[in-house]
Amino acid sequence: MIADIFAAAADSVTLINRDANYAAYITRTASGDTEDTWKAMIERNVVQLETIKAYKGVDETTSIWTSEDFTDIDAAIIKGKTLY
Repeated sequence: MIADIFAAAADSVTLINRDANYAAYITRTASGDTEDTWKAMIERNVVQLETIKAYKGVDETTSIWTSEDFTDIDAAIIKGKTLY
Protein backbone atom coordinates (compact mmCIF):
# COMPACT_ATOMS: atom_id res chain seq x y z
CA MET A 1 0.00 0.00 0.00
CA ILE A 2 2.73 2.48 0.90
CA ALA A 3 4.56 1.64 -2.31
CA ASP A 4 1.36 2.33 -4.27
CA ILE A 5 0.99 5.75 -2.64
CA PHE A 6 4.61 6.58 -3.41
CA ALA A 7 4.15 5.43 -7.02
CA ALA A 8 1.08 7.66 -7.36
CA ALA A 9 3.18 10.60 -6.20
CA ALA A 10 5.52 9.92 -9.11
CA ASP A 11 2.64 10.66 -11.49
CA SER A 12 2.33 14.17 -10.04
CA VAL A 13 6.10 14.65 -10.25
CA THR A 14 6.01 13.64 -13.92
CA LEU A 15 3.14 16.00 -14.67
CA ILE A 16 4.83 18.98 -13.01
CA ASN A 17 8.13 18.30 -14.77
CA ARG A 18 6.58 17.53 -18.16
CA ASP A 19 4.34 20.58 -18.22
CA ALA A 20 6.93 22.96 -16.89
CA ASN A 21 5.35 25.89 -18.65
CA TYR A 22 1.99 26.72 -20.16
CA ALA A 23 3.28 26.61 -23.75
CA ALA A 24 4.63 23.07 -23.26
CA TYR A 25 1.27 21.99 -21.87
CA ILE A 26 -0.67 23.47 -24.79
CA THR A 27 1.74 21.97 -27.33
CA ARG A 28 1.52 18.52 -25.72
CA THR A 29 -2.22 18.44 -25.18
CA ALA A 30 -3.51 20.71 -27.95
CA SER A 31 -6.19 21.65 -25.45
CA GLY A 32 -8.09 24.88 -25.24
CA ASP A 33 -7.37 25.21 -21.52
CA THR A 34 -6.55 28.65 -20.24
CA GLU A 35 -3.34 29.44 -18.44
CA ASP A 36 -5.35 29.77 -15.22
CA THR A 37 -6.69 26.23 -15.70
CA TRP A 38 -3.14 24.96 -16.25
CA LYS A 39 -1.90 26.78 -13.13
CA ALA A 40 -4.75 25.26 -11.09
CA MET A 41 -3.78 21.78 -12.32
CA ILE A 42 -0.15 22.34 -11.30
CA GLU A 43 -1.25 23.65 -7.89
CA ARG A 44 -3.49 20.61 -7.30
CA ASN A 45 -0.56 18.32 -7.99
CA VAL A 46 1.74 20.28 -5.68
CA VAL A 47 -0.86 20.09 -2.91
CA GLN A 48 -1.23 16.36 -3.53
CA LEU A 49 2.53 15.87 -3.17
CA GLU A 50 2.61 17.89 0.05
CA THR A 51 -0.31 15.87 1.40
CA ILE A 52 1.32 12.56 0.52
CA LYS A 53 4.57 13.62 2.22
CA ALA A 54 2.62 14.41 5.38
CA TYR A 55 0.83 11.04 5.67
CA LYS A 56 0.85 9.67 9.19
CA GLY A 57 0.29 6.19 10.56
CA VAL A 58 -2.63 5.07 12.67
CA ASP A 59 -1.13 6.79 15.71
CA GLU A 60 -1.51 10.09 13.77
CA THR A 61 2.01 11.16 14.74
CA THR A 62 4.48 8.82 13.10
CA SER A 63 5.12 9.19 9.39
CA ILE A 64 4.24 6.19 7.22
CA TRP A 65 7.46 6.74 5.29
CA THR A 66 10.61 4.83 6.06
CA SER A 67 13.44 4.78 3.52
CA GLU A 68 11.71 6.44 0.57
CA ASP A 69 13.72 9.06 -1.30
CA PHE A 70 11.77 12.31 -1.58
CA THR A 71 14.38 14.16 -3.68
CA ASP A 72 12.26 14.18 -6.86
CA ILE A 73 9.08 14.98 -4.95
CA ASP A 74 10.69 17.89 -3.10
CA ALA A 75 12.10 19.26 -6.36
CA ALA A 76 8.68 19.00 -8.06
CA ILE A 77 7.01 20.83 -5.17
CA ILE A 78 9.52 23.66 -5.38
CA LYS A 79 9.31 23.86 -9.16
CA GLY A 80 5.52 23.60 -9.19
CA LYS A 81 5.15 26.48 -6.73
CA THR A 82 7.04 28.74 -9.12
CA LEU A 83 4.50 28.01 -11.84
CA TYR A 84 1.28 29.22 -10.23
